Amino acid sequence: MEASPTKVQRRYLRVVGVTLTIGVVAVAFALRSPSPVGHWNSAASEDRFLAAYDRAFEDLPDPAETLDIRTDYGIVRVYRFEGTGTSTPLFLLPGRSSATPVWAANLPGLLTIGDVYTVDLLGEPGRSIQERPISSDEDQATWLDQTLDALPTGRVHLVGLSIGGWTAANLALHQSAHIATLTLIDPARVFADIPWGTAIRALPAAVPWLPKSWRDGFNSYTAGGAEVQDVPIADMIEAGMQGYSLKLPQPTRITEEQLGTLGMPVLAVIAGRSVMHDATDAVATAVEALRNGTVRLYPDASHAINGEYPDRLRDDIADFVARNS
Repeated sequence: MEASPTKVQRRYLRVVGVTLTIGVVAVAFALRSPSPVGHWNSAASEDRFLAAYDRAFEDLPDPAETLDIRTDYGIVRVYRFEGTGTSTPLFLLPGRSSATPVWAANLPGLLTIGDVYTVDLLGEPGRSIQERPISSDEDQATWLDQTLDALPTGRVHLVGLSIGGWTAANLALHQSAHIATLTLIDPARVFADIPWGTAIRALPAAVPWLPKSWRDGFNSYTAGGAEVQDVPIADMIEAGMQGYSLKLPQPTRITEEQLGTLGMPVLAVIAGRSVMHDATDAVATAVEALRNGTVRLYPDASHAINGEYPDRLRDDIADFVARNS
């Protein structure tokens, strides 16, 4: 049985549902300015986000190392947290607009497995800086592969949440040399399509001049109706949604045929109450398509799954990594 969440875990389970990807949101942001790269709409918007980022970061363990890695598409911010385990390191990819602080509830447990690297996705609100256009799935894979290539470790256990799950799976399809195993936590556009209802509800959240309550309302919807006001990471995510213009291509839905080409072990964790896909369809696709897959359904979890079930996720990931090391 899942242990009662700590205070930090309770705070984070209410907001992690905002870590998602929806193509129409990317389109709405892309229409806002002619710049070819993601950027802050003003200095004040950047300052507001970074202040919220720093407040949310206070709930994480102190990183052992902070890296700014040069890639062909910009500078990628990576943190290394020193673990007590001996496994090949984990490398965590967050969801949309959430950056490294989204993992606060998970890091204490995951550090018992081994060292943990986290990344702020390039082209998203965070401390990574996009410098050149990212225009295709191949570009998305290239910057991430170059980031992993710069690390001292040869391979990593790659873990992606929501859009981070899509980003991880996309890398595995294009350049898999650095991937020991692949863990996809309620990934968007990997095992099933995003429902139209969710896409439509996302549209107002993409309009920066609409009231903050509209963005909070959508974020609460993705997190199963949980309260999102006065929570540091929720403030950070809302500030990113309001103040940052994304210039990323819509993520291509990964097909069953593509999933069938993945040779590495894959752990798929699906939230039963996720609004990012039909959970029954997602589970069926994962079971059918993955050649070397382990599929776990958390029936009562929302898209905020990593904040709602940090202990169970830790145990599932630890077992999966141990069996495939």
